[in-house]
Amino acid sequence: MANTSSARKAARKIARRTVINKARRTRVRGAVRKVEEAITAGDRNKALEAMKQAEPQLMRAARQGQLHRNTASRKVSRLTHQIAKLDK
Repeated sequence: MANTSSARKAARKIARRTVINKARRTRVRGAVRKVEEAITAGDRNKALEAMKQAEPQLMRAARQGQLHRNTASRKVSRLTHQIAKLDK
């Protein structure tokens, strides 16, 4: 248990941020999952539509500190590459 008033305030802030961070992380994972499911199904148009939703989510998560920016860029790059392979 926090002893000082500043530590109690920090604990309250952490609790609030945890809820927000969890919601953002869930949103990103859901968006990426939709792209991956479309790729697995072989539906290029559906994958492109899902990617239009997922890319901004990933980059926003990187900007807000949920993901490292290189991780977000790597995920976007890999998903884009997989979608491009569907065309062939």
